[in-house]
Amino acid sequence: MQTTPVVKVTAAWLLCLLLLIAAFVAVVSSLNARLYSPEHRVDLYLGALQQGEGGRALGLLNATVPDGSDASLLDGDALRAATAPLEDTTIQDARDTGPDTVEVPVTYRVNDEDHTTLLPLEQTGTEWGVFEVWEFEPGVLPTVGVSTRHGEEASVNGVDVGLPDGNVELASFYPAAVSARYDTPYLVSSEERAVVAGTGSPAPLELVPEQTPELARAVDDQVHAFLDTCADQAVFQPTGCPFTYVTTEPLAGDIAWTIEEYPPVTVTEEGDDWTVSSLKGSARLETTLKTYFSGAETDVSESIGFEFEADLAVTGDEVTVTPEVPR
Repeated sequence: MQTTPVVKVTAAWLLCLLLLIAAFVAVVSSLNARLYSPEHRVDLYLGALQQGEGGRALGLLNATVPDGSDASLLDGDALRAATAPLEDTTIQDARDTGPDTVEVPVTYRVNDEDHTTLLPLEQTGTEWGVFEVWEFEPGVLPTVGVSTRHGEEASVNGVDVGLPDGNVELASFYPAAVSARYDTPYLVSSEERAVVAGTGSPAPLELVPEQTPELARAVDDQVHAFLDTCADQAVFQPTGCPFTYVTTEPLAGDIAWTIEEYPPVTVTEEGDDWTVSSLKGSARLETTLKTYFSGAETDVSESIGFEFEADLAVTGDEVTVTPEVPR
């Protein structure tokens, strides 16, 4: 039996149609596996984090910022700093978790430790009836607590963050690495770190500042200045000062005070405060007195010991020493 030309043309058209359908299916499958896959959605989100684009990342993650939290880590340099420590970041294949839902594992290393973040997504529909649309499941960002007993500000991921009442809750994307440090000329803490691997909040970062040599030096400078001001008063009982000289004999010359020995300064921590130990030193009085009965003049050079307490306030870049001298 001989095939007619019409049959041959029809067969050729059917073959071309089948090839086009097969190519279309292959293209759709390829695009669904790449540009329209849950893994691609995760890749877009991680890219926004790395570029410090907090608004885009928040939209992709489909998350909200917790009420009352601080948003300092959610954009710009602070956000880029949160992803910079993540090494060997790998997006794993999506795993089914239910009808139209998956989770995408993201593995990475921070400070030589392995971590995994599971990102849940759901298929919310299709485009043009063929391309799958995946969205992150709605959620709320976790927070990282930062606290210190001695300051009103800390450096978190390189950004200065206010600490009202000594603590703050910082909203954070995930995965992220958060580092915090208290660093002033007078008080410095070690750097504390946390890894935010999911919606659960990590342990709070408690910053414990220790004094620097500059603190004792600043206190010493103020104690010296206070005593020098006292010594400048040419009277037997300098006002508001810890040393005096008592005599009943008339003055026959000038009064000159000098600080013979400045008190050594020791600063210690007591509870939430910094304190100065008792300050002990000596001053020398040089003057001339006249004897009541004979009228003879007598040169006086006497060393007078003294002791006093002082309040210490350390706030940010300021140190204030307030002497407590009995009136």
